[in-house]
Formats: sequence, C-alpha cells, structure tokens
Amino acid sequence: MNEVQPVDPIGSDREQLVASAFVALADTLVDDYDVIELLTRLVDYSVALLGADAAGIMLADPHGQLRVVAASTEDAQLIELMQLQNDQGPCMDAYRSAAPVSAADLAQASDRWPLFVAAAVGQSVFRAVHAVPLRLRGQAIGALNLWRHQPGSIAPNDLALGQALADVATIAILQERAIRHATILTEQLQGALTSRVIIEQAKGVLAHHATLGMDQAFNQMRAYARCHNTRLSEVARALAERTLQPNVVIAANPPPCPRNRP
Repeated sequence: MNEVQPVDPIGSDREQLVASAFVALADTLVDDYDVIELLTRLVDYSVALLGADAAGIMLADPHGQLRVVAASTEDAQLIELMQLQNDQGPCMDAYRSAAPVSAADLAQASDRWPLFVAAAVGQSVFRAVHAVPLRLRGQAIGALNLWRHQPGSIAPNDLALGQALADVATIAILQERAIRHATILTEQLQGALTSRVIIEQAKGVLAHHATLGMDQAFNQMRAYARCHNTRLSEVARALAERTLQPNVVIAANPPPCPRNRP
C-alpha cells in the first residue's frame, strides 16, 4: 500500500495538488488499501483544496445507519456526532437525498435542523457547512461534510471538485465491497463443492460397510446428522476420516431418534 504523504497546501500549486489528490485516490482502485486510510486522505485533501476549516465523513453500516469514520479535527468529529445524536443535519440529508446540501449560515438553518442547529451553534466553532454525498449512480453510501468557522457559501467549482473527490472515493469503497463480497461467495461455493466431495466419499464408506445402495447410504447419513443435531457435512467428514465408525451410523437407524430434529 502506498504510504500516505501529508497534505500541505502552503506554497503548493492548486492544480498540481488537485492532480495529486485524484492520483492518490485512484491508486486505491489498483492497489491494496485500507478504507479508513482512504477516507482520512479524502478529508485531508478536502480541507486543503476546498477552503474548508475542517472536514468529516460518515458512512452507512450494513443496516443503513450512518457512522462517523473520519474527521480532520476533534471539533469536526464532535459536530458529526451531534448530527447522529439528533438524527438530523446536512450530512444526514446529503446521504438520504444523494444530493449536495449547503448551509451558508448555520444560525439561519434552525428551520431545517432545529435540534442539530441548537446544539451546534451553542457548542461548535463552525458556522457554515457544505455536504456532498458519497454516491454512485444515485446510490449513496455516506457523505462528506466541509465545515467553516465563518458563514459563507462555497464556490460552485469548489463544490463540484468536492463531489468529484467524493465520487472517486465512493468507487474505491464499492469496489472493495464488491471484491470482498465476491471473495465470500467464492469461498462459500468452494466450501459447498468440497463438502459435496466428502459426502460422496462418506456415502461410499457406508454403502461398502453395510452393502447399501448409495441413496440408502445418504439417507442413513442424513438421518444420523438430524438425529444428533449435527451438520451433514460434519458427519460425512467424520465418516471419511474414520473418526466416526460406519456401524455407529447404521446402528442409529432406523429406530426413532430420541432427540428433537432441527
């Protein structure tokens, strides 16, 4: 994984920094990476490039609940948590609508988010916020918040750049999830295929031991597994490895099993 270099906008050419940001984020599409490291990198570049005093990111968990996963400062993390506690705020709206949300002056946004604004204005150092969703083709997986100490709007070009940065990060995250999902499915498929081979071996062991047909052997093995509340694959493996003797399985059938079947 590429080492993350600190973002220092002082004396940097903005165009070069923009290019560096996209290269760094795009690297995650072809390189091994940590999602939290990616999002930390995103908030650093957002502060450096978009005139924000701080930035924070929320991602939705598998149940659709937002969680704070990255923040450039402790103040940013605190105000993100305020949104979660009050179940309202710009980040929540950006995630739910999959569209940018802006409040040039939080003090004037009490009609939109009464609970959040009351908490934020009283305890936070931020007075303006601009949120962009982490989205792909209308699917939002979280949101990026850009916080400012002073009221004011964000330039349209900066907002577009912020959305572009968020979009690249979203692609990387969704790709990682897809790879992980595909890996899990592959492992499950391989496990099923391996279990099937072992079951065939175990059927052969029972059939040979008791002079049974293969269907009869399978039924005996399945009945034993149900009777003992054990997975069929585990019974088959035990038979194949001879840690469970065929005569034990045969002897358990056909008398009714004393245990409740699953």
